[in-house]
Amino acid sequence: MKKITISIFLLANVFCFSQQQIVSQNYSTGIQPIYYTLQSSSGKTLNYDDILGTPYPDKDFTKAKISGTTDEQVSIRYNSYNDEIEFKKEDKVLALPKKIEYGRIEVISPKKTLVLLDTSDELSGYFYELVNGKNSLYKKIKTKFTDFIPAPNGYSSDKPANFKALDPLYYIKTEKGFIKKPKNQKDIIEQFPDKKDSLNSFFKSNKIKFDKEEDLIKLVTFLNQN
Repeated sequence: MKKITISIFLLANVFCFSQQQIVSQNYSTGIQPIYYTLQSSSGKTLNYDDILGTPYPDKDFTKAKISGTTDEQVSIRYNSYNDEIEFKKEDKVLALPKKIEYGRIEVISPKKTLVLLDTSDELSGYFYELVNGKNSLYKKIKTKFTDFIPAPNGYSSDKPANFKALDPLYYIKTEKGFIKKPKNQKDIIEQFPDKKDSLNSFFKSNKIKFDKEEDLIKLVTFLNQN
């Protein structure tokens, strides 16, 4: 009886879905679509297909390797609204348990890596890894859901529910911890006082914009070389 109870508990962990704002997930086989639903504040149930926009940076499932599992490739996609990795299992779509042993997801093509991070703030969860090294660069993608707003009168129109991708946020992980959402040169130099001279020289030669991904990649690559 004890073994049966443990087995049921483990299966529940693997196949459970996040309950945060997702009401239901309906599975179908063959060519039938999968519909997700959200509960509107008006009491109306909204299908993802009825909501403008998408919570998926890449809507299509792509092959990936997940840490803590066998070398077998699985089809995954990232839901940036729920901050969940969805994966296909036979004819079902399941949510990957948010556990550190499964916390590195390497997409085969186009090549990219998602990493589960505890940043000790509201953004803890899955980040895209842009630079991996002694100092690492991560990008957080978030999607905002705006509920359906009925027209206040007959002279205006309803505002449909929508998903909107927010501007990405960047974190730099160092040996001392995270530099969260760096805004200027001072944020960097304060964390690397021993590199102050070389960083000043670097910033003079490179007009780094802290909201530009390619500039931050250049910066963190420089930090790893010096």
